[in-house]
Amino acid sequence: MVEGELEDGRRFATWHDPFPKPSYLFALVAGRLICLEDSFTTMSGREVILRIYVEERNREKCGHAMASLKKAMRWDEEQYGREYDLDVYMIVAVDDFNMGAMENKGLNIFNSKYVLARPETATDSDYDGIEGVIAHEYFHNWTGNRITCRDWFQLSLKEGLTVFRDQEFSADMTSRPVKRIQDVNVIRSYQFREDGGPMAHPVRPESYQEINNFYTLTVYNKGAEVIRMLHTLLGPERFRRGMDLYFDRYDGQAVTCDDFVQAMADAADRDLTEFKRWYSQAGTPVLDVEKAYDPAARIFELTVRQSCPPTPGQPVKKPFTMPLAVGLLDGQGRDMNLVLDGEGEVRGTTAILVLSREEQRFSFTGLDEKPVLSILRNFSAPVRVRMQTTDEELAFRMAHDRDPFNRWDAGQQLSMKYLLQEIHAWRPDGLVSVPEPLLEAVGRILGDREADQAFVALAMQLPTENWISEQLEIIDPEAVFQVRLRFRHAISRALQDELLTTWLNLESREPYRYNAREAGRRSLRNCCLEYLLVVDSHGRVDRELLALGVQQFRNSNNMTEVMAALRAVVNADRASGDALLDDFYGQWHGDPLVVDKWLMLQATCSLPGTLDRVMELTRHPAFSEKNPNKVRALIGAFCQGNQAQFHARDGRGYRFLADWILRLDRLNPQIAARLVTPLTMWRRYDQERQQLMEGELKRLERAKLSRDVREMVEKSLTGVYRILHTFSLK
Repeated sequence: MVEGELEDGRRFATWHDPFPKPSYLFALVAGRLICLEDSFTTMSGREVILRIYVEERNREKCGHAMASLKKAMRWDEEQYGREYDLDVYMIVAVDDFNMGAMENKGLNIFNSKYVLARPETATDSDYDGIEGVIAHEYFHNWTGNRITCRDWFQLSLKEGLTVFRDQEFSADMTSRPVKRIQDVNVIRSYQFREDGGPMAHPVRPESYQEINNFYTLTVYNKGAEVIRMLHTLLGPERFRRGMDLYFDRYDGQAVTCDDFVQAMADAADRDLTEFKRWYSQAGTPVLDVEKAYDPAARIFELTVRQSCPPTPGQPVKKPFTMPLAVGLLDGQGRDMNLVLDGEGEVRGTTAILVLSREEQRFSFTGLDEKPVLSILRNFSAPVRVRMQTTDEELAFRMAHDRDPFNRWDAGQQLSMKYLLQEIHAWRPDGLVSVPEPLLEAVGRILGDREADQAFVALAMQLPTENWISEQLEIIDPEAVFQVRLRFRHAISRALQDELLTTWLNLESREPYRYNAREAGRRSLRNCCLEYLLVVDSHGRVDRELLALGVQQFRNSNNMTEVMAALRAVVNADRASGDALLDDFYGQWHGDPLVVDKWLMLQATCSLPGTLDRVMELTRHPAFSEKNPNKVRALIGAFCQGNQAQFHARDGRGYRFLADWILRLDRLNPQIAARLVTPLTMWRRYDQERQQLMEGELKRLERAKLSRDVREMVEKSLTGVYRILHTFSLK
């Protein structure tokens, strides 16, 4: 790039890119910005200038973003042999941006949320997010810019692949098991819901009215799971050969998802024709699993039947091809060597079974005792599994499964089983029974001194409200919230001494450091505090325990622990929470990203009166309807992250949301359309809530709407909508 001044006082810049590429995203940014500069030496010895442009007040908050960029550049060289191709790489951070970031060639535009961080203002989650998004946009240089999508229907070609790449990068930078669990939580709690609703669509959509509505979890996160399945089916070496062939064959072109799969097939010498159904069929497959052990023959037989529920426009599905990772545990909890009948060779302790038909049987031979089945290890495919499993088997796997994901998931299944029993029997004036085996299981996890502390914190958490709701034919959000709350309170009381001791022992006065070990320590300490401050069925909390939250808020030297304490107190006691919120705002009112945290905490408060507080905050000077981050932090957080309050039986939450959708649609149709999402699942709720939500959708339908919002509303109401663009394989 050449730049300078002209004789008349104007400035000029000449941008030269020596590599041909399809026209996709390019950007020009002008403003009062300062530049922070660093450099990176590529594997071939070239020096690349790295620049981050921010407002002057944010000068000291860019160090982590710059370090993350250099890590991502090195990782892409080591893992995929991809070297950055230009002499300069630039990032600009802006406060008002609809997206998280955008991979414009050579000049990435970022929401400031994913660039700016220092310990006093950013949490560990913020640091994680910055590292991941910086990497994601950098990786797009090859999977998005040098090779891009032929048309919008191929969006997952670049996004699903690049999400997979950034997930793998983050797993290498932090804790691989913890990262995998976090990613699966997103799929199961949110993407599965998308698959089961009126907005369900394939990873490669077949039609759309407005492409902005297809920047979805299905295209991004499920698309990444499709790439991960290819990685599992082919193995790391053949997958890498496939990536190399893809880069060599299509550099400088705009191509399709089929082109990518074909490169993988050619490199691995494997027919992947049927695998491509993952791109064309919507919905979440269901695996019904039966197991049987024959002690005389020393054979364990596994029968798997797959199906997929109907989705809009696709009443019947063909079988998917997928990897099913399984292991078998002996009575001591050790992995058993696996030999499939007819093969004779040991497959190791985790076998990758290939499912491709509606029903398949697999027999493992040479087993001297009845094994405990560990199925869908590492969440090897984005599916639901239905299988008869005893409480004892789940508890055994919680204690012994060598696969970290399955060890965590065994706890989730055990908790879910007990939660659903109580939810189905729940009455507002009734008692909730928390089984002793669950309390004992959580206690064992808390007492595990060998496990990664971040893993322990995740394993102690009950299933999310969204994931619980996904198991119910008719969702009662009040029952889900109340039963889950009472389970948490029972755990808190049963393990109070252990929780308090752990919280005290994990305190540190050392300066903040962002690394996996320290983040794990903080996450477990904060998890203990959250449990200690859970209110009882009458909304009361022990005042001495409440004081611990105030103490952590006052004494912590980092935003991670400050926010955790503030969240715990805000959800435990309105008066104490308000006092801390006032102090917090007084200190941080000049920092927009920290103010977003302040808004979000209040929007997600589970105590009564939260909607009134949110309505007040829409008139607060800190809120601006013109700033997407503020809208997401307040309105989005309340409607999508506060199930009990949003779904209150009086319907005020639905009316509040519809009012704001109409208001925002005139200013920012993309943001307004995203806010429709909580109303799209209206048929899943009880009759009373159905009528209230349907009424608000019909009110929206009668209004003059943008194309973005109208598509969401029409699909939600009828499932029949105008097709303005259709996909063709030709």
